[in-house]
Amino acid sequence: MNRILATYLKHLLVFGDLTVTDSDGGVTRWGDGTGDPVHLRFNTAAAERGVAINPGLKFGEAYMNGGVDITEGTIFDMLALVFRNAGNKAQNEPWMRAIARLRLIYRRVIQNNTPQRARRNVKHHYDLSSELYDLFLDVDRQYSCAYFDRPDAGLDEAQLAKKRHIAAKLAFDRPGLKTLDIGCGWGGMGLYLARHLSADVTGITLSDEQLGIARSRADEAGLSDHLHFEIADYRDTAGPFDRIVSVGMFEHVGVDFYDDYFRQCARLLDEDGVMLLHTIGRWDEPANTNAFINKYIFPGGYLPSLSQIAHSVERAGLIISDVEVLRLHYAETIRHWRDRFAARRDEAKALYDERFCRMWEFYLAASETAFRWQDCVVFQVQLTRKVDTLPITRDYMLEAEARLRELERRDTVPSIAAERTNADRQAAE
Repeated sequence: MNRILATYLKHLLVFGDLTVTDSDGGVTRWGDGTGDPVHLRFNTAAAERGVAINPGLKFGEAYMNGGVDITEGTIFDMLALVFRNAGNKAQNEPWMRAIARLRLIYRRVIQNNTPQRARRNVKHHYDLSSELYDLFLDVDRQYSCAYFDRPDAGLDEAQLAKKRHIAAKLAFDRPGLKTLDIGCGWGGMGLYLARHLSADVTGITLSDEQLGIARSRADEAGLSDHLHFEIADYRDTAGPFDRIVSVGMFEHVGVDFYDDYFRQCARLLDEDGVMLLHTIGRWDEPANTNAFINKYIFPGGYLPSLSQIAHSVERAGLIISDVEVLRLHYAETIRHWRDRFAARRDEAKALYDERFCRMWEFYLAASETAFRWQDCVVFQVQLTRKVDTLPITRDYMLEAEARLRELERRDTVPSIAAERTNADRQAAE
């Protein structure tokens, strides 16, 4: 086995049961033999060398391209074993620190998310076939962290709870409030606000695929008079708005554009307005985006620390009125996505190919392990322009959620109110 890789595994694997077959056919066992066994096989010497030198990028590439196979267990089991042993300590290896420093040098080039590049980055991921997302998302196509207010909640129920939780924090106190949804996805958040709170919603996206579906859903729901979707960059949007919501979009802004983003939000937000930002972030200090995710899944993406968000908010003249850190909610969300994707993998392969399926499996597995055993969390940051815009206790949020639950019970659209779908039950079985 490659000596660098052997040294790394010896140092890393304190517990667990990992067997590695190297490219020459040699077999080595690592760990203390506890837990479920995992067997990794290198199919080529090039894959073995690549993983030894740059595991952050090359292990995902090797799995995607068939350079490695997991012959016992799954790719999730393999990554879980690594990160349960390592946590963030994996980045402390000298050669990995050197790679991280090199990536920092050109990070600003990678994340130079000008309007043109931002549109291209969005199309790379979100303009994939809508049938792909139907395979693993909930009925409302929520492609962001769900909110598990009950441990046994299904994915649809948890995604509905997420929309309710966010809506409560936006403090809708009257109908007809002009609301901007930055990065509106397939329209689910806007539909919820228009349907249950009589908001006048403008949703903006950079994805043609998302735009078409969002507009169709608004028409089908009979809400097109109060719900408008368009292709637009946040930098080119005109206000003012009473409410601004952004769910799962801030990860695509890029750290060098944080000041511009929040200054624009301050310009767009009415003096008595409220904004809710829902974004993946890091509880640890700022760090690079995973190399594989950046190259193949979310080009230009970056996960902020809370300190990076706070500094830009301060410079924009906005007030942080509430912060909530959602821990492990995204891990549970992605677990549902992984199970659903696995159950319908053959359909995904028919849409694309085996390489794509392996890429997607690695992406989902790496993402879940990041939220379970690394430093990834979700921040919900509430922002205002005035210190007295909202009540001084959080009771209004709980009261609003209770009212929204009652409104949901009266909803005549059963798919939105469903607690579990067939996909949830199949995955559970």
